[in-house]
Amino acid sequence: MEIHNKLSTLLTHMDGHEIIAANFISFLPDALVDTQEQTADAFSNKWNEYDYNSPDFDKMVVNQKKWYLDLYGFSDEASLAEYLGNCSVVLDAGAGTGYKAAWFAELSPSTVVVATDISSSLHQAAENYRQLENLFFIQCDIANMSFFDNGLFDYVSCDQVIHHTTDPFKTFQELVRITRFNKELSVYVYRKKALPRELVDDYFREFSKTLNHDELLNLSQQITQLGRILSSIDEEIHFPDIPALSIEGGKMTVQRFLYWNFLKCYWNEEQGEHNSVMINYDWYSPSQAFRYSEEEFRTWIVKEQLQEIHFHKEQACYSGRFLKNKNV
Repeated sequence: MEIHNKLSTLLTHMDGHEIIAANFISFLPDALVDTQEQTADAFSNKWNEYDYNSPDFDKMVVNQKKWYLDLYGFSDEASLAEYLGNCSVVLDAGAGTGYKAAWFAELSPSTVVVATDISSSLHQAAENYRQLENLFFIQCDIANMSFFDNGLFDYVSCDQVIHHTTDPFKTFQELVRITRFNKELSVYVYRKKALPRELVDDYFREFSKTLNHDELLNLSQQITQLGRILSSIDEEIHFPDIPALSIEGGKMTVQRFLYWNFLKCYWNEEQGEHNSVMINYDWYSPSQAFRYSEEEFRTWIVKEQLQEIHFHKEQACYSGRFLKNKNV
C-alpha cells in the first residue's frame, strides 16, 4: 500500500511510519509515558462513543464550529473560508474525530489539510472522510512532529487539545516551529478556576487513573444527572465574591455557581444527554489536563515572540490567534 503523493511530499522522513491507508499513516511511538498513554486511551474511548451519522454528533459539530469562530476571531464561516483559501497547507493538531479538519478541507478545496492526533479515533476519521481528496491523517504525538520541516504550515490550529499533552509549552514550541514565518497559529488552553474547583479537579484526575472506561462513563452519567437536576432550579441568586478562594460571585443560578467554583457538572438541554455526558467524560477521564492563568498563557506568546491577532477569554478558557514573527 502506498500513501497519497500529496501527503508524502509534506514529510521530511518516513522513519518509523506505518501506512494505514492512502490518506492515513502512523508515526506513533512504541511506548508512551503512563499519563500520556492514559490520556490517549481516554480520548480514543471518548470519540468511539460517537456515531458520525447520529443527531448527537451533528449537534456537537454545529455547536463546536460556531464556538471555533468566536474563539479565534473569525466573524463568520465565510471569513474562515476566505482565510483558509489563502493557505496552501493547514494543520489541525489534535483532530479527534476529524470533523474540524474536514470542515477546513470542505471550506477550501485548494488547501491541503493535515489532521494529527494521538488517539485511535483517526482510524474511523480517515475512513469517514476518505472522499475529501485534500485531507490527510497522521496518528502521532503532536508534541513531536519531527517528520514535518520547519515552517511547513500556513496555518496551525490546536483547539482544546494542548493542555492534554505531557508538557504543553514544549508542545506549543513545536507548533510554532512548524508554522511558516509571517503566518498564524491558533491555540486554546483551559483556564484556572476557583480554588475549591481546582482541588476537586486534581483529585478526580488522580482518582480517574483507577477507573476503567465503563466506570468513568458511569461516573460521567451520574455527574450529568446532577447537572440536570441543578439546572432545573432556574432562579438566579446573588452570590458573594470570596477572593481568598478565587471564587467569583455575582447573580447566577445555583448550577452555574457550583459549576464554576466547586464541581464541573455539565448539562445543556439543547445538546442533550449524550453530548452532556461526553463533555463531563472529557473533563474527568484524561489524567493530563493542565490549567492556566491569563498571565501564564500570555507568557508563552511573549517567549515565542508572537504577535497577538486575536485574544479571547471566558470562564472556561483562554484562546487566541497569533502571528509568527521570528524566522526559525
